Amino acid sequence: MERLLRRWRSFSGPLLSRCPPSQPPLCRAYHHPPGRVKRLALSRFFQPQNLREDQVVGLESRVSELTCKSHRLMLQTGLIHPAGPGCYHYLPFTVRAMEKLIRMIDQEMQAIGGQKLDMPSLCSAKLWRATGRWQLMGKELFQLQDRHNKEYCLGPTHEEAITSLMASQKTLSYRQLPHLLYQVTRKFRDEPRPRFGLLRGREFYMKDMYTFDCSAEAAHQTYDLVCDAYGRLFDRLGLRFVRVQAAVGSIGGTMSHEFHLPLNIGEDTLTACSNCGFTANVETLDPKQPNCPVCQGKLAETKGVEVGHTFYLGTKYSSVFNTEFINAQGKPSLVEMGCYGLGVTRILAAAIEVLSTEECIRWPRLLAPYQVCLIPPKKGSKEEMAIEPMETLYDNIAEALPQLQGEILLDDRTHLTIGNRLKDAKKLGYPFVVIAGKRALEQPCHFEVWCQNTEEVVFLPKQGLLDLLRKVQVV
Repeated sequence: MERLLRRWRSFSGPLLSRCPPSQPPLCRAYHHPPGRVKRLALSRFFQPQNLREDQVVGLESRVSELTCKSHRLMLQTGLIHPAGPGCYHYLPFTVRAMEKLIRMIDQEMQAIGGQKLDMPSLCSAKLWRATGRWQLMGKELFQLQDRHNKEYCLGPTHEEAITSLMASQKTLSYRQLPHLLYQVTRKFRDEPRPRFGLLRGREFYMKDMYTFDCSAEAAHQTYDLVCDAYGRLFDRLGLRFVRVQAAVGSIGGTMSHEFHLPLNIGEDTLTACSNCGFTANVETLDPKQPNCPVCQGKLAETKGVEVGHTFYLGTKYSSVFNTEFINAQGKPSLVEMGCYGLGVTRILAAAIEVLSTEECIRWPRLLAPYQVCLIPPKKGSKEEMAIEPMETLYDNIAEALPQLQGEILLDDRTHLTIGNRLKDAKKLGYPFVVIAGKRALEQPCHFEVWCQNTEEVVFLPKQGLLDLLRKVQVV
């Protein structure tokens, strides 16, 4: 046995000596020392920027399509990238902001009893023909056939699908109602003229909720409950909204309201009475009656972008699909329904349109993709020694303020000047930008802090900065 081992060692030694040295691990997007929190480094992010106007025009091919501020800024900063008419790639920063918005929507919907589900985007033509909407919506539907010649559409809305699902529950009792079922998913509409970026596209994200009650009175209570939740959501976002009387359109029902952000680029004209507070979309009013229908006061007009829509449907869909429950008398009865939509990607774009300057994005603070951007000095500059204190500051913030872990970004592109990186940071709209300049080398060390939402610039020591960031709320 020993002789065999000696022969093996003598044979394998030269082979082992020729083995290539072990390779260093692949470089990761997160640079951090062992035992420390992961540092998010901007240089590793997929975030293409097209900061020159001519580059942005080239992306969309026509200057006339860039008349919307949010559209131009989102292209410039690499938040979106065109994939086709009315369709966009949502890039990493946008996905982070959208995920935060969805978390807020989940909080508000679940606070009133909403239950989240997910329905197929492929909707059967059979269901849509049953309600007459296959013909009614016509070219607005993306229609297709499978290999078995079965017809479908890509769902722009899901009234038929959800009502059919509820109809399959044959033992539904009045004790189980109300049901508030919602989803956040992609929707599709074959817009004849997609424009304004995410404000009017052919593919978009929407939250749609469908409610089922045992009486008209209960359904109206649910209607008010959801409308109040919408109001709380926009208040949390810091967005001024207007709720107006609206037409039921192709959705149908007997009552409808729209939620708008007042914007000059809006495609809807809204009216409001200063005497009684009446508000409406002008399409619901008789053009021959210029005064308020409630008090005959004068109406003032504004433009708005629709970001939410609510409908009281009654039994419009439940009667088609025979969607029933067993009432208190033990007899079957049709459920009373409501439908409630929020444009997720439209809210993002409209918020940017409302809050931003012509040159720089401003987010609702809770939706900012990252709350803090740290900018160390340029390599080779007089302040280069402050690079290490800035990296240490990253770790200090993450350890002292756990709620900000994952919300801090280190702009490690130290081949660029502080000024160039600050310009990018202001354009992207981080609520707080922290710079290590000359005063970072002083004792005690002070950092330059740009508070973007208030447009203040202050110099703070590390503890002062931690105290400031401790107040930051995250979703």
